[in-house]
Amino acid sequence: MDIALDRAVRVFSERGYHGTSITDLTHVMNLAQGSIYKAFKDKQGVFLAAFQRYRSIRTEKLRKAIGDSGSGLERLRRALGFYVESAHGEEGRQGCLVVGSAAEISTFDLEVARHITTALERNEALLTDLVRQGHNDGSIPSHVDSETSARMMLCLVQGMRVVGKTGRSRDDMQAVVDIAIKSLH
Repeated sequence: MDIALDRAVRVFSERGYHGTSITDLTHVMNLAQGSIYKAFKDKQGVFLAAFQRYRSIRTEKLRKAIGDSGSGLERLRRALGFYVESAHGEEGRQGCLVVGSAAEISTFDLEVARHITTALERNEALLTDLVRQGHNDGSIPSHVDSETSARMMLCLVQGMRVVGKTGRSRDDMQAVVDIAIKSLH
């Protein structure tokens, strides 16, 4: 089932929710239409299961990228570097399921909106924690507002995922992160 959901994530990320049909899902997931309806009820059920799978995998990869050691600034730089790697090349062109869904369907579907809001709130909380760690260890000056800075970083990385669909280079994305890091001093 995880492989099938990973394939669904890819299709939803590339085509969007409305651009993905049940026929598309049966094809990529290698499941009969009846099996999809039995397992997930409808397209929204497939989407929500795929969204949860996507978030789970991305959260684990992000936590590994950040690591447990280093200053708050170093860990924040690694977090932003994770998004640099996600915002170029094939993965960048595929897009982000969270960003795409926020732009496409969150205003029309309250259940999906709730999942998207939760995902973005968790990312912002993680970034806030990293800035606060930087305050505590002295790597980020205490006058830098942790909540506002984290929100700026969240907007930056989500924007990078949008721009990444246009085929930007790794260097383009890294240059944006470098400027953002400088804003913390």
